[in-house]
Amino acid sequence: MTDQLVVRGLRVARGAKVVVHDVDLDVRRGEITALLGANGAGKSSFVLGVAGVIAPLAGSVRLGNFELVGKASHVIRANGLAAVPEGHRVFTELTVHDNLQVAGSMHSKTAAAAAVDEALAVFPELAERLSQRAGTLSGGQQQMVALAQALVCRPAFLLADELSLGLAPLVVKRLVAAVAQIAAAGTGVLLIEQFTTVALALATDAVLMERGRVRWSGPAQELQAQPELLHAAYLAG
Repeated sequence: MTDQLVVRGLRVARGAKVVVHDVDLDVRRGEITALLGANGAGKSSFVLGVAGVIAPLAGSVRLGNFELVGKASHVIRANGLAAVPEGHRVFTELTVHDNLQVAGSMHSKTAAAAAVDEALAVFPELAERLSQRAGTLSGGQQQMVALAQALVCRPAFLLADELSLGLAPLVVKRLVAAVAQIAAAGTGVLLIEQFTTVALALATDAVLMERGRVRWSGPAQELQAQPELLHAAYLAG
């Protein structure tokens, strides 16, 4: 399996408006890349374009020699890239266990059961709630289910959009630890996070978007040392 997710010249529109302009971005396996920028900078649209939820207007998204652009989102997941969109998206009427089983439908029965066990090893809290309907969980627990669903796909790369949005600090701390664990196990993570200090502390690399374009990219530590860049990008948003 490839060691790198390579995005080149990605252009994405929402309705008639282009919101992502020719963005280049790389994510390496076992590392976290932080994607930062103000609301409306195009971060979520970028993730949806990479994941095949929105068909890009132009550009390339490659896992090794496999081109993802033009493929259906379920094909993209089956080939090693899973996205966790903003907003705790789970099947609210299904139990936690059924949510995880649905996510593993691409696997054989034996492999799906093993993948569910692996996801529960990352989120043992969910093992106590397997028979509970997902819609009755707290927001933080639903976010754990959404992340666990992605892990059941056994992705080489995970795109996580605003995991901490609206959640209590203790829950955010727990999710941050889980993301670090996921990356340490060899998954490449693209992390969109409203708390820039949290994202940069986790990340190896960072990409700063402004109005649909890349304003800056490089090592996360370098961006930490240039707070004026972050400040300007967030004001411009």
